[in-house]
Amino acid sequence: MGILVDANIYLAVILNEPEKIKIIEITQADDLISPVVLPFEIGNALSAMYKRNRLDKNQIIECYSIFQQIPIRLIDVNVQTSLAIAADYGIYAYDAYYLEIAKRFKCSLMSLDNRMKEVASDLGIHLLEV
Repeated sequence: MGILVDANIYLAVILNEPEKIKIIEITQADDLISPVVLPFEIGNALSAMYKRNRLDKNQIIECYSIFQQIPIRLIDVNVQTSLAIAADYGIYAYDAYYLEIAKRFKCSLMSLDNRMKEVASDLGIHLLEV
């Protein structure tokens, strides 16, 4: 099926974070998949960085352009199942979307979010460490 990749992984790559090289090494031979909400999540994160003066307008536009060049298969989410996961573990629905897909398709998950990784482990989801 591929590797289910959290938004923070894409952000680490497009923002040239220290994990970038390892992320690319781990993922380059696999298909990348994410929930259909991913582009909105990336856009929201970039706008938040703009509001905090971490990036300027040109930088957020450039970062989104880089993101659009990454080949990703976007997967529909079962929102009802995701909400159950979110409620059971006290996490945001957006995080549960990734977990729902990973569990349903039995695919590995890559994330930098420690709480998401804890829940994934509890759900029996295989994690790829960066």
